Amino acid sequence: MNDNIQDEAVLKQIEKEVRMREGASKLLGYCSRREQALEASKSLLTCNSRILALLSQLQRMRKAQILHRVERRPSEDVLPCLGKVALSDLRIPLMWKDSEYFKNKGELHRCAVFCLLQCGTEIYDTDMVMVDRTLTDICFEDTIVFKEAGPGFQLRFELYSSSAVDDFSPGILAPRRGSYLGGSLGGSSGKKIRAALESAAVCGSVLSAGFAGPGNVSPPLSSNMSRLGPKYNLLAYATLTIDHIKEGFKTHDLSIATTEDSPFWLPLYGNMCCRLRAQPLCMIQPVMSGRLRVKFEEDSNCWENVYGVLRGQTLFCYQSKGDLQSEDEPFLVIPVRKDTLVCLSETGPDPCQSIFISTEHEGEDVTYTLTTHTPEDTQIWTEALWRHVFNMSKWKQCCDHLMKIEMPRSRKATTARQGSLYHEIVTPSSPREGLQVPDLSAEIRTLLYSYYKESY
Repeated sequence: MNDNIQDEAVLKQIEKEVRMREGASKLLGYCSRREQALEASKSLLTCNSRILALLSQLQRMRKAQILHRVERRPSEDVLPCLGKVALSDLRIPLMWKDSEYFKNKGELHRCAVFCLLQCGTEIYDTDMVMVDRTLTDICFEDTIVFKEAGPGFQLRFELYSSSAVDDFSPGILAPRRGSYLGGSLGGSSGKKIRAALESAAVCGSVLSAGFAGPGNVSPPLSSNMSRLGPKYNLLAYATLTIDHIKEGFKTHDLSIATTEDSPFWLPLYGNMCCRLRAQPLCMIQPVMSGRLRVKFEEDSNCWENVYGVLRGQTLFCYQSKGDLQSEDEPFLVIPVRKDTLVCLSETGPDPCQSIFISTEHEGEDVTYTLTTHTPEDTQIWTEALWRHVFNMSKWKQCCDHLMKIEMPRSRKATTARQGSLYHEIVTPSSPREGLQVPDLSAEIRTLLYSYYKESY
């Protein structure tokens, strides 16, 4: 039953993205200005990338379920905790020729660019930026936060570009596909997947070098949709891992995916600069709390009853739970880091074994001796300490101190309208005489969100 619930959750996400992609393709057909079409095309590509990522996740889940049923054994692998990974202050330097930048000579080379960032099945896009020879850097002010990353994450960065100086004529609306997609998505999971894959094929050509991944062959484009609107092309990409996480503004190498003769080409230095930070859950959430007894001197039998709270790199010991609630200073602070050693004593005459925590404190190796009031509590505390040290060792330098992550600013439109904005503007029935199509550039996300709500 749990597997079915997981499958349905992923299928619902796929269905949502298919509907959003369908809305973006309809909007693209009604765009009257190139800026509008570029925004709609960006939304189309982003939705398609999410569909492909979700389909890959569903395939991995199905494979794991089959292996589990065949082998009939539970997985005993210990997985480290998840965490947040944030990328911000993204800068991509440009290398214009002297004649272009300083003398302002030659053909004006103007492109619309944006970034796609993927970590697992989480995919985000940045705002679109218009770039020409008056800029020395492509700057993205977005803060992208991935909320379910593991320490083995691979953050895929891709820079997309589309020429913004070509003549633009409004696209021809493709035949309505809502009845077919809606019917397919309302049926069995197999039909849902086939409908999603067909939908994802529309942007397959521009993704074949990117999120589609090695070994995935994108289906051919339909003749109608391949001519619809401007196309973004992969300009450069990079893959960031936990080893790239450092405090401060750092430079990372880019792999260039195009040549100078491409119409969407930009003179990249081959580097990107950004802030990459992480917050493992083990650093921001309390891991364990409860009553403990602490031994003060190894040669004596002097024990002190305390209330312990394991959080971050510290086991805080308060004289009572009330001291914790009143925010008093802890009675004792025991460092617990990724290189800390935690072990149990041999079974002795006492009803509970002792827990030894060996760590470095103020440049010296120190061993703290703890015990609990029941053998069950001893086992729980020992496993919690082991797991905590294991998590910190996997997250490496991300646990040396708590990195600050600023939450991304909201990208939703501030104004709300009654009814469906999508149907107000782009109803596919016969247009009234003299109907003016407004500027959609600032409202494209509201349009798609409104269309999605109207679909249910």
